[in-house]
Amino acid sequence: MRTAQPVRAGAPRWEIAVPSRPGRVPGVVMAGFGDPANEFSDLAMVPHPAVTVIFDLGGQPFVIEDGCGSRQRERVVAGLAPVRARGRGTARSFECLQLRLSPMVAHAVLGASSELSGAVVTLDDLWGREAVRTQERLRAAGSWQDRFAIAEAALARRLDARRTVDPEVAFSWGRIVATRGRVRVEQLAAETGWSRKRLWSRFRAQIGLTPKRGAQLVRFDHVAHRLAAGHSTALVAAESGYADQSHLHRDVVAFTGMTPAAVAVAPFLALDGVAWPSDEQLAGGAFDVGLRQQNGAGGRA
Repeated sequence: MRTAQPVRAGAPRWEIAVPSRPGRVPGVVMAGFGDPANEFSDLAMVPHPAVTVIFDLGGQPFVIEDGCGSRQRERVVAGLAPVRARGRGTARSFECLQLRLSPMVAHAVLGASSELSGAVVTLDDLWGREAVRTQERLRAAGSWQDRFAIAEAALARRLDARRTVDPEVAFSWGRIVATRGRVRVEQLAAETGWSRKRLWSRFRAQIGLTPKRGAQLVRFDHVAHRLAAGHSTALVAAESGYADQSHLHRDVVAFTGMTPAAVAVAPFLALDGVAWPSDEQLAGGAFDVGLRQQNGAGGRA
């Protein structure tokens, strides 16, 4: 692991590891996190356009909870746009492995995209006993690179070719990401040759969100990066397709329960430059991973 140096006051100084080579499963990125000083025992999870799987590797597990009252620990799956999710812990330190899965891969690996929309669930409900066995192997591994290999092998075993998304759905998601959420559903329907109703139905069943909600999530993600990089709310609203600052404010509060100012200084956002590649790389299935030093603010872990 390497230590992520804080780039602003209040940013965490966490140890972060990422794979040294590209993985065998496109559309998946992963990172290991360690907080030996227990700087943050209560953290808001800022939504991201990927399904997140978290393996707790410490001795005293932290709890992931959402605004609907769900509380999960040990092996947790957060679907797209979980409702006001938070991570809480009481241990002196923690260590975990996070996997981010593109919606297409999540559909094939987890097989429960529609049920995961906005939800925080236990991986045991989706993988059964294999979830526990995978966590046990991860905890027993001697290095982070070994852990990444174990996680990758588990994903490859669960990858079900019979659960691939429709090409039209994959195309639509790619267009949403490429336009940073600024494409209309009617345009997507025209480009795929589907009716609006059919696109809406198939997208919702396979991705877990409607096309409109998916576009809102991707646009919000871009906005969060811009705010964390220090851009003003007015500028971000004007350049991101919002009618005005109030429109942006409502969107941010709806996704996070926080104001744009609070999102801009959320601790997780300061770690993105180390832990995760760009959204476009994740969405497209081609991604570049390697051990990186943090070189600026912005993003999300």
